[in-house]
Amino acid sequence: MLKGRSLVEPKDFSIEELDGLFQLAEKIEKDEKYLRDSCRGKLLATLFFEPSTRTRLSFEAAMLRLGGSCLGFAEPGSSSAVKGESLADTIRMASSYADAIVMRNPKEGAALLASRYSNVPVINAGDGGHHHPTQTLTDLLTIRQLLGKIDSLTIGFCGDLKFGRTVHSLSKTLAHYNKIKMLFISPLELNLPEYIKKYLKKLNCEFEEKENLEESMPELDVLYMTRVQRERFFNEDDYIRLKDTYVLDSDKIACGKEKLIVLHPLPRVNEISVEIDSDPRAAYFKQAKYGMYVRMALLASILGVEAD
Repeated sequence: MLKGRSLVEPKDFSIEELDGLFQLAEKIEKDEKYLRDSCRGKLLATLFFEPSTRTRLSFEAAMLRLGGSCLGFAEPGSSSAVKGESLADTIRMASSYADAIVMRNPKEGAALLASRYSNVPVINAGDGGHHHPTQTLTDLLTIRQLLGKIDSLTIGFCGDLKFGRTVHSLSKTLAHYNKIKMLFISPLELNLPEYIKKYLKKLNCEFEEKENLEESMPELDVLYMTRVQRERFFNEDDYIRLKDTYVLDSDKIACGKEKLIVLHPLPRVNEISVEIDSDPRAAYFKQAKYGMYVRMALLASILGVEAD
């Protein structure tokens, strides 16, 4: 179904195709030997022009668990980009060696460009402040696993909504599910971009913009915390002023529902107190592991081995 397909942004896959991926990921989560060695002989190129821990390691773990191999680089300084090689040429080269490419790049639109020059599927692992579709897969699988559904939920996004590519990808995808309400909680300077709001309005998705986290807590089924991203700011003073605007602590989470789940794409800085880690509603480390399972399902699907 997804064989040979690239994933540049979430809308590249239909809701039905996403559901199929989640079902496959759930089979893998229940039996980690499922699809073991199905990608033997396959190569995944991991091209990370920007730092990553979870995304890069989870993709490499996913490919290795499927029996395949990985090659690539973890930072641009070890690639010919420092010599002035164009992204198009890097992609042409990598696609002649590998069966699929996973790429992170600080420039918006880089993944789309890569997909146009590649002879193999390209998976966007984050392009600047634009999209992060495999984090969206991770987030949706986590919600589905822990709450048993994705529709009929109220989901709060808190923190850096302006530059937060995980927020952009997830909110646009959630808008296609039934009876979803979203609360966007941020200081005015870090509000959700207008193009995302226009997209949600076009789909008649219910959403509100707020500045107060405590007031929003009682109605949330999911709280999606994000860090204020220092690397996206041009002005250090603005970052320092805004970085600790929201901190989830025991007092704030006490206002939440008993079955609330707290997600975070990680890494966190100060926005979730470590005292929350032991609360059963804290799901961000489970979320990180679900990321490996859904990336295994994705790789198996685009490489065409999921039914072998």
